[in-house]
Amino acid sequence: MLKIGLTGGLGAGKTTVSRAFAKLGVPVVDTDEISRELTAAGGAAVAAIRQGFGEAVFNADASLNRAALRARILADDAARRRLEGILHPLIRAEVERRLAALHAPYALVVVPLLVETGAYDSLLDRVLAVDCSENTQLQRALARGGWSESEIRAMMAKQASREQRRARADDILDTDCALPELNGRVSQLDQKYRALSAQTL
Repeated sequence: MLKIGLTGGLGAGKTTVSRAFAKLGVPVVDTDEISRELTAAGGAAVAAIRQGFGEAVFNADASLNRAALRARILADDAARRRLEGILHPLIRAEVERRLAALHAPYALVVVPLLVETGAYDSLLDRVLAVDCSENTQLQRALARGGWSESEIRAMMAKQASREQRRARADDILDTDCALPELNGRVSQLDQKYRALSAQTL
């Protein structure tokens, strides 16, 4: 089974693209989704986060205060690395477990920090970068809500640049377009990946 890593910056369109692939019957393993499961109440990462960051990043009901944790890691690179050290090994193990259970020509593994961590290089066969202008990223992230413009810009500054992602990618999908056109581009990539998968059998 061919394993395609999908990456892109904040607001680049990763979710929209992965959903378009899923509608074509492609299995999608999303590391953000796994991260949310690991940090939900009773999740496997919660105890380590409490030990590493204390009660200040938890709500009164013992649930993780994601806004407080986000503010902490945006302001402190050491804290960000500490959190990544907790989450990334757990996420990688779960990605491998889910991939092993799949039977399909190819699967999509959504990894926002693929370029930054390098942790998935040995696992993936190809990398697909979704890309758009930084202004589009900002507008999409603001429209999503929950983040201030300063938080969005700070997060974008800590991520790999568009140039770095494009240099790492085998395929680049420009998402600065209307949804019907984007779906058409996804369909073309789907055909390409199915053909590549057939060649490797």
